[in-house]
Parts: sequence; C-alpha cells; structure tokens
Amino acid sequence: MLEFGQTKDAAPAGDLIRDVTEAEFMKDVIEASVEVPVIVDFWAPWCGPCKTLGPALEAAVTAAKGKVRMAKVNVDENQSIAAQLRIQSIPTVYAFWQGKPVDGFQGAIPGSEIKAFVDKLASLAGDGGLGEAIEAAEAMLAEGAIDDAAETFAAILGEEPENAAAYGGLVRARLAAGNEDEAAALLDNVPAAIASSAEVEAARAQLALLKQAANAGPVAELLDRVLSHPDDHQARFDLAQALHAAGKVEGAVEELLELFRRDREWNDGAAKAQLFTIFDALKPNDPIVLKGRRKLSSLLFA
Repeated sequence: MLEFGQTKDAAPAGDLIRDVTEAEFMKDVIEASVEVPVIVDFWAPWCGPCKTLGPALEAAVTAAKGKVRMAKVNVDENQSIAAQLRIQSIPTVYAFWQGKPVDGFQGAIPGSEIKAFVDKLASLAGDGGLGEAIEAAEAMLAEGAIDDAAETFAAILGEEPENAAAYGGLVRARLAAGNEDEAAALLDNVPAAIASSAEVEAARAQLALLKQAANAGPVAELLDRVLSHPDDHQARFDLAQALHAAGKVEGAVEELLELFRRDREWNDGAAKAQLFTIFDALKPNDPIVLKGRRKLSSLLFA
C-alpha cells in the first residue's frame, strides 16, 4: 500500500489493499465487489484525519483475512469519480457489495467502530449456514420448480427472517408464478435491515420491469419511429422498454446508453435510472451488466 507522501510508482502491499484510479474503479471496486465486499477510502495527502483513518482501516481489512478488500482513491488525482459519488468532505468511506454501495461513513472514527464496520461487511459474504439451502432453492427456481423454490425460501426465512438472499428469492418466486400482488406485498413489508440489500433491490427491479412490460408498445413500430426521428428521446426510451419486454435485454441496454449519450439529463436522467433498474434485476456478474456498466462509465467520464 502506498504510504502518504510516496509516489504512485510504489507497489501495493498485496491484493487486499490497493490504490485505485478512475480507470480501475469499475474493475477493482464494482466488479470485485461481486465476490467480496470492497471498502473505498476517499482521501488526500493534505488531509490530517485521513492519515489516522487510512492505516486503521488497512489494519482491520488485513485482519479480516480476505473477507473484505480495500481500495484507496486519492480525490486530488481522481476528481471525476469523487464528483460522481458526491464526495463532499474527506475522509469519506463507502462499502460496496454486489456492485452497489451498502454502507459508509464520513470523518475519522474510533478503532472499535472501524472494527465493527469491517466485521459487519465481512459477514455479508457468509451464508449463515444456510448457503446450500439457498443454492438449492435458486436451482429449483431456475429449473421451473417454482412452488418448491418458494417453500424452501420461506423455510429459510422461518429460521432467519432477515436473510436477504432468501427474501429476494421468495419475491422472485412469487413473480415467476405470476403473483405480482403477493410479490409487491412482500416488498412493502421487507424488514428494514435488508430493505436496501442487493437481493431485495434485484427483486424490486424485476417487479418494476414486469409492470413496465404490461404497457410496452410494439417493437417494430417504435423502431421505425426511432430510425426516422433519432432525436425523439421518448420514442427511444419506449423502444428500450419494448425490447426488454420482448426479452431483448442487451438491445434495451444499448438503446438506453445511446439515449444517455445524446442527452443524459432528459426526463430527469430517465435513461440512467432505467439502466440501473435493468442492472439491478440481473445478476451483478451477468455479461450484459458488466458490459453495460463499462459503457456507462466511459460515457460518464468522457
């Protein structure tokens, strides 16, 4: 790990802790967090509290023995990513899991709080002894055994009511069975502790996309409109929804990226919001998500 005041040519100490630039952020933070939680420390060489917090975080991450990784972002050298994530003061720390920010804090905090913060993140990747049951339920769902999957997810929740993977799985099983009202009711009553978890957000995104699909227009007609009027942003947005409803997810993502390229602020940033809804509904390591996030990132920092 670079010591404060060293040059960027110094080699990082192992893979657990590294300095990350804007060009590396997608790979070393967003994509890496699919496998293990990643703590991002936004700092600057002139920041006094950073010199205390940084080493303490590094020590706690090292003690976690691979259950958590850490990325350090020098805000002076990476101003675009700091602006994109709305970093207003430093030190600021974000934690990413499954491609999304899940926790964070600002300012230097006591060592006991740092340890608790890291320990909490380290537990995210654990299965609480129910990992095999969740994997089995997911396999059932993928194979079309919807009722069996729902029963298994429900049984897991009987033992661990705040198991985000099981809760999200149960919602998706209800959606797969065509029970949108039951799925919506589950999402309305999700425990607060897991309400913003990646698994629940994925289920919520799937429900939103299903509702959109019910009102999607004909692909051919919308495609003709976009081809004849390329600057008709509403038509392009509607085409993306229609493509997604027709199962052409990658095509939908491409149309939304093109809309974002043409006018990122159109309709209060609707293209970006819709992209995130689609990404949330898919697995974080889905090739469509990884490719789409890379393209969106290149547009954001162009």
